[in-house]
Amino acid sequence: MSFKKKGSLFLLVAFCLISSGFSASGQEIPVPEYKIGPGDLIDINVFGVDQLNTTVRISESGKVTLHLLGEVDIGGLSKPDLEKKLTQLLTKYLQEPQVTVFIKEYASKVVYVQGAVAKPAAYPLVGRQSLRQILALAGGFSAAAGDEIIVIRQLADGAGSSLTISIEDLMIKGDPKVNIPLEAGDVVSVPADKEIVIYVLGQVRSPGAQEFKKSSKPTLLKAITKAGGFGDRAAKGDVRIKRKNAEGKDIEIKVNAKDILKGKKPDMFLQAEDIIYVGETIF
Repeated sequence: MSFKKKGSLFLLVAFCLISSGFSASGQEIPVPEYKIGPGDLIDINVFGVDQLNTTVRISESGKVTLHLLGEVDIGGLSKPDLEKKLTQLLTKYLQEPQVTVFIKEYASKVVYVQGAVAKPAAYPLVGRQSLRQILALAGGFSAAAGDEIIVIRQLADGAGSSLTISIEDLMIKGDPKVNIPLEAGDVVSVPADKEIVIYVLGQVRSPGAQEFKKSSKPTLLKAITKAGGFGDRAAKGDVRIKRKNAEGKDIEIKVNAKDILKGKKPDMFLQAEDIIYVGETIF
């Protein structure tokens, strides 16, 4: 993971992001009840008293106005706590009232999922939910997904922070440290992978343009393999890579592919628009 700081309290936030949702054994902490808040739409039903049944939206101050009870402050209560509170208030008017509450719309606590996922949308944050849980609600990754997830969080002081997480670490390795608990207002962004083109010419079996996803980290041998492999007259010790440097100038890199094939040197990573030319042996 890598962090990008935009404001103060960053180290504290980073620590909380990684550690607050997990026990020392790496197991997720049990998910607490969702806290009802402003903008949520709830159904209130009183068994046997249809006149008291209502659907109401929580005001910005966390209050609702109910028949018999008038204005009631319910912001920050969980569903069971609200049922208990309304039951206690109604005992002044009814004998052994039975109250049930159903949350129809979660508006006050949501996480926004965008980018290369199946169903980008705002999702309710019911209790403490992890990154994997929210991504599952969003239908998982689309075919265009890259290899990273970016979680963006707005801090209380107005500053922001971003956390970059490897999809491989989260989904394949299952590292609990990166399966972070999310907070209301978090933005989970899955950037789309970028298609890049590398040209392989000269003594290969299928010379031409080869397409790669940037996240696949294409290398010299991968590109040559995709071009059908070395031709019969290939001079493996005479491979050249042409590319533009940071200043936009053309440069040429000479590579002895024999050393890479023998494991004497590491394979070379390529860049978009690189041109690989495999020389020809002279008999």
